[in-house]
Amino acid sequence: MTTFIPTRAAALARLAEFLPNAGSHYANERNSDLGPTQRDNVSLLSPAVRHRLITEDEIVRAVLGSHSFQAAEKFIQEVCWRTYWKGWLELRPKVWRDYQSQLEDLIGKISEGSGLDRPFRKRYQAAVDGHTGIACFDAWTQELRSTGYLHNHTRMWFASIWIFTLNLPWQLGADFFHRHLLDGDPASNTLSWRWVAGLQTQGKHYLARAENIQQYTAERWSPKGQLKEDASPLPADAIPAAGKLGELPLPNARKRTALWLHEDDLCAESWPAVDGLDVVAIAGDVSPASRSWLPVSDSVIAYSEAALADGLGRAGAHYRQPAQRVLTADRQRWLAEHGIEQVVTAHASVGPAAGALGLLTRDLRARGISLVQLRRAWDTAFWPHADRGFFQLREQIRPVLAGLRIS
Repeated sequence: MTTFIPTRAAALARLAEFLPNAGSHYANERNSDLGPTQRDNVSLLSPAVRHRLITEDEIVRAVLGSHSFQAAEKFIQEVCWRTYWKGWLELRPKVWRDYQSQLEDLIGKISEGSGLDRPFRKRYQAAVDGHTGIACFDAWTQELRSTGYLHNHTRMWFASIWIFTLNLPWQLGADFFHRHLLDGDPASNTLSWRWVAGLQTQGKHYLARAENIQQYTAERWSPKGQLKEDASPLPADAIPAAGKLGELPLPNARKRTALWLHEDDLCAESWPAVDGLDVVAIAGDVSPASRSWLPVSDSVIAYSEAALADGLGRAGAHYRQPAQRVLTADRQRWLAEHGIEQVVTAHASVGPAAGALGLLTRDLRARGISLVQLRRAWDTAFWPHADRGFFQLREQIRPVLAGLRIS
């Protein structure tokens, strides 16, 4: 059974282990889900990348150090899919706000005190408990709950069955994933569910088919006759026009500075524009429970908190300053204790971490302290190409990598 260790050292070790398979082996075998004990066809790096214990540019540099671009192109594209989703949502934050509003309304409906007598509530409860009677789906539900992970192809099958066979709202399915996936990313998760439903690429949806499941699970599962394989895509509203990626101000090198870590980026050693700052303290916090109004899994909370501890430990050693987790109630004391005039952090993409930084910004402003977010060069280079479909970004992968001096 795969174990995900929430440290940068473990992520680097896993990358080194996967590198020989990142070329043609990955391209040929990546779609197969042979079960949780056989995962050598995928990298298993997504939880670490989601928290940036290891970064996308590090991964691609390492892969291109072992394979030609042509041999590793499919894996590099998969790394860039995550970047694309994050950039797409960054340019259209209204899609996230609308999803959150819809989700809150749906959760209110399933949380009413009248029990599970209504068919809708019964279908939902059966799905999240793994009691639908569709053997593969129920097994995947249990795997997700127990491991915090599902193979990417399986996530597509799961979402399709949830939406089109079980006739459940995609928003509740996205929420179920977000509450249980160690790599639960607001952009990748939400927009992937929208894509399966036919909302992201409007009119084009993804339908799970029994024959495809049988083929790519080596016949472990064959839900013949159990799936709705002729469903139409969900009706879609207009997608907002893409905005522009704004510039972020640079930190003031003359101010006493604290670094603040959050769950979107826990590798402060490689944050841009930090060298030369007067760093006097390091702190951070994570709030994985804010992923949903419903309970977030214990494993997601434990992974995020342990990843924060790892990030703080490394940052403290790198910058030779005290590093600690600081909860909201202790923030004022911590700021005063270190005489902090400026807080510098990594940019948080659209989602819960960005919301938490918004609250932190307001709190700091009331004390006359500025908060400066730093955007990594990888995001700055790729995100403007996410204003349309992925294939536009895909055509820019090699030129962007060349601009970043990754080859």
